[in-house]
Amino acid sequence: MATAVSASATISSASPDRPGSRGTRVQYDRRDGLGQRAQEPRSEPSGASVRFLRPGPSEGRRASGLVIDESVLQRALGAALRTGGDFAEVFVEDRRGTSAYLDDGKVEEVTSSRSRGAGIRVVVGETTGFAHTADLGEAGLLAAAEAAAAVARQGGGGTRAVALSARAVAPEGSVAIPPAGVAKARKVELLKRADEAARAEGGAIRQVAASYGDSWRSILVANSEGLLAGDQQVKTLFRVSCVATGDTGMQTGHESVGHTVGFELFERYHVDDLARRAARRALTKLTARPAPSGTMPVVLRSGGGGVLFHEACGHGLEADLVAKSASVFRGRVGELVASPLVTLVDDGTMSGEWGAISIDDEGHPAQRNVLIRDGVLTDFMWDRLRARQEGRAGSGNGRRQSYQHLPMVRMTNTYVLDGADDPDEIVRQTDRGVYVAQLGGGQVNTASGDFVFGMTEAYLIEDGVLTEPLREGNLIGNGPEVLRNIDAIGDDFAMGSPGTCGKDGQGVPVGDGQPTLRVTALTVGGTAG
Repeated sequence: MATAVSASATISSASPDRPGSRGTRVQYDRRDGLGQRAQEPRSEPSGASVRFLRPGPSEGRRASGLVIDESVLQRALGAALRTGGDFAEVFVEDRRGTSAYLDDGKVEEVTSSRSRGAGIRVVVGETTGFAHTADLGEAGLLAAAEAAAAVARQGGGGTRAVALSARAVAPEGSVAIPPAGVAKARKVELLKRADEAARAEGGAIRQVAASYGDSWRSILVANSEGLLAGDQQVKTLFRVSCVATGDTGMQTGHESVGHTVGFELFERYHVDDLARRAARRALTKLTARPAPSGTMPVVLRSGGGGVLFHEACGHGLEADLVAKSASVFRGRVGELVASPLVTLVDDGTMSGEWGAISIDDEGHPAQRNVLIRDGVLTDFMWDRLRARQEGRAGSGNGRRQSYQHLPMVRMTNTYVLDGADDPDEIVRQTDRGVYVAQLGGGQVNTASGDFVFGMTEAYLIEDGVLTEPLREGNLIGNGPEVLRNIDAIGDDFAMGSPGTCGKDGQGVPVGDGQPTLRVTALTVGGTAG
């Protein structure tokens, strides 16, 4: 099978990332769900007068301001196709955000950022030309379109007109309190409250760090197939981490919440509670014993281990990696690849969840996609290009970090459905093993399915009872083996903490979740015998 070749050109100084290579290594980071903020250039508005042409989804989002006249988009697409492209797309983005950090009792940084621009891609056969620009005026868009077309195909000939048809899209949730309208002083006050609450848990808490972030992202997508769609996404995040010091050295505890909502996030979650939980996690580890090592049953608490399924099988079900033979699931649709107890879903329609979207970054509506049903592999996740090559519909999984990046297949909210078992009974029926209440970040090799994750909160199971807390341990395994070795699934589904998934240099917000479940045999990498 021929491998797609990607080329790129840039109008601005940064270069877009290229598709990955076989054996792609991906990683998941719990630390900062708005992580791309720091990587975005703080470009100033170009002065172009732009506005959304599609029906505004809500009053709050209608006030966004992004935008471009339809005739300009048509001319840009025409320029992109002038040299004979098979497909062209204009992706426009306006992103704004606020972040604040507190460390060691002091507010270190309060920043506001803005990034705005357009990425244009042209596809000719198996070659993709891509250019991006921070100039949203017509001249800037036309220059980017011509640059992308030149990369995709040298030569000239003809003009193609594109008739755009606006697609009405139901908005993803609603924003009760737009963060941009909240004074920075209130955001800083959240950090101070978290610091005080964490330190009140005991003198052993020596360091507290807290961060607040919100982002507002407005996108507009137009392509040569006549699509014109847009969306606005508001996300709010809070995170706190604590360091406790004792006989076992320094131990850490973390807690974070993030949703696709506005400042009303803090009507649902109290930062004092988050801080206390983070502090108690750190304090608990002061009395923890080193994690054991060896192969044993592992019970994952609901919401605490979804990242394992994101990594262990989610990436292997992304169509771009499948096409590059970088997935252990290639050619296995219709086969039993997991325990019959397992049904795995990727769902961008989960309103308010961290990975929720109305449309993906190619303008396709978000979908709920069942990837594994009762253990049988049913489908992969698709972006527009791969779906087009296969003559099928996309699945709403074409996402990109920013207008400076090409879209690729990405997850949204990935989770395992509820089972029928009593979560407490799952523990009682485990003679000896490890109970993982919270997993941290990790990595997976999608070609082999091998992964490693850190355990940030875990306990020993002895005679069906949780006993001592554990520290300094990892879970090491293989995705397909984990799927096959699940023998019990509880009825207590919960989503986990917000995360940022890194793939081929691009980070996007993702969510995950799962009910309590047991893996009969998994390698625990601890320091005890």
